[in-house]
Formats: sequence, structure tokens, C-alpha cells
Amino acid sequence: MFSLLTKRNTNSTGLLTSQLYDNDTFYKDFVRDLNKCKSESIIESPFITSRRIANLLPTLQKTISRGVKIVINTRDPIEHKPSLSVQATNAIAELQRIGVDVLFTGSHHRKLAIFDRQILWEGSLNILSQNNSCEIMRRIQSPELAQQMIKFVKIDKFLR
Repeated sequence: MFSLLTKRNTNSTGLLTSQLYDNDTFYKDFVRDLNKCKSESIIESPFITSRRIANLLPTLQKTISRGVKIVINTRDPIEHKPSLSVQATNAIAELQRIGVDVLFTGSHHRKLAIFDRQILWEGSLNILSQNNSCEIMRRIQSPELAQQMIKFVKIDKFLR
């Protein structure tokens, strides 16, 4: 198993600060960013499992209690494997119960998160279901790239 690959890069205009994470190092800094979020959190993850939601739920509840809007875009549970469909349905109900806005996009496969339109996470890790896989995520601190992603995936219309 590979360990954390961390490299900070800043381009000549100062627009980009980037770090790489693997499945073993991702959640600690992801949760840190979620805890620091002030107004808006967007999470796109095609699959959702009860186990991962149980791990993240306390942080999501605290974030919402601070007045942060959380939007999750995922697949409809009927698009999950039959063995995971019930888990996804229950996890989504729990997310909605605490005030998370949940959107469904057919054939969705993006893995990203955007915090306060300042921090962009993108890569191969299914944020709301990752369990036992070798994945990568990149954390980019850039309002310009966060906004570019919001426009590119056309999620802005659901954030107002």
C-alpha cells in the first residue's frame, strides 16, 4: 500500500495550492475542511453506504448546525447494486433528516467536493462509500477552480 503523497504547488500567479491524498489519508483532512466550512458544502459521490455515512454523520450534523448548506449529488439508490440499494436509501433518509439537500443524477460517477467555493477536492475516491479500495484525491485551494467546477457540472442552479 502506498503512503501519503503530499506535494504543494503554487503557480506563478498564486492561484493554485494542491495536495494529493490516498484512501488512507483523505478523510482526516476532508473532515477538517468540513469542520471549517462557513457557508456551503457540495459533495458529489455516486454511491452511498451506511458505514461511511455513520462515520461522517456527526460532522455533517455539526456543520449544518452552524448554518452551512450541504448539498449532496449522488445516484438514485435504484442504480446501486441490489445489496447496497437499501443501505443507500436508509443513508439518504438519514441525511435528509438532518437537513442535507440530496440530488440524484442518473449514471452519476463524479467524485468531488467543494467547500465555500474556495476548496476543491477531486479524484477517484467515492467520498460517501469508500471502503476497501486504492484511490486518489487532490485538494486544490483555488476560488477560480472551485467556481470553474461548479459551472462545469452545472450544480449552481441547485444552490440558490
